[in-house]
Amino acid sequence: MRESSLQDATLAEVAAEFLSYISPGRRDEVQAEVYKCVRWLGLQRKPKELRPSDIASYAEQIVPSEGKALKDFLSYMRKNELTLVNLAAHARPKKTTLKTSALNAGTQEEVTFTEEGYDRIKNELSLLEAQIPGVIKEIQKAAADKDFRENAPLDAAREEKARLEGRILELKAILKRAKTINGNSGTTIVELGSTVQLSDASSGREFVYLLVDSREADIRQGKLSVASPLGKVLLGNKKGQTVSVDAPAGAFSYCIEDVYRA
Repeated sequence: MRESSLQDATLAEVAAEFLSYISPGRRDEVQAEVYKCVRWLGLQRKPKELRPSDIASYAEQIVPSEGKALKDFLSYMRKNELTLVNLAAHARPKKTTLKTSALNAGTQEEVTFTEEGYDRIKNELSLLEAQIPGVIKEIQKAAADKDFRENAPLDAAREEKARLEGRILELKAILKRAKTINGNSGTTIVELGSTVQLSDASSGREFVYLLVDSREADIRQGKLSVASPLGKVLLGNKKGQTVSVDAPAGAFSYCIEDVYRA
């Protein structure tokens, strides 16, 4: 199916076409995110049936790292005149600004990470701190040009320094309240740090997710945020129970096949 024959296609068909359109490397990165979105919106819906409120509602439930794939997919549909409006403009995942994170650092609750996630935060902090001396040198070099009115390199270096320092401050605040998940193979209740094996009640398809803090969530790696719709309904349930998630496409039901801690 090519773009010229997409006018009557379903979201599932458009998603397949979009994924065939992009490079293989990029496809591996976004495939899970695109189909997650399409499934939530409705596999058999037509793109022109989508409303801005559908996209805004979905975007509020994903982490910022998933936003790029969503916007690319929506832009593809608009480019091929499959949607009536630019839906990508309504794809705004919720995020906390660096300034807000820094101001609230002293009042926020503990942040729980897997050991892998905790190490990733520490490594990012080390890499960013190592970049500060180089940026300072760039500022000093650019400042040697006395014409500050149109000194783009100086402005860029200052902005980069501010960005690095903001992120460093945020990471330090996170690490200050961070704790790592302790293994407990005997748990039967779904909680933060649980690995949950699910089966889709309608299709029988199975999924395995590790429930993590939203800062560590990455659906491509099977890390599901406890703040996501599915994550929220899973918490506190046990093996053998069934949970449901409401979406524009209808309610999705999942059976909890197993719960364990790595």
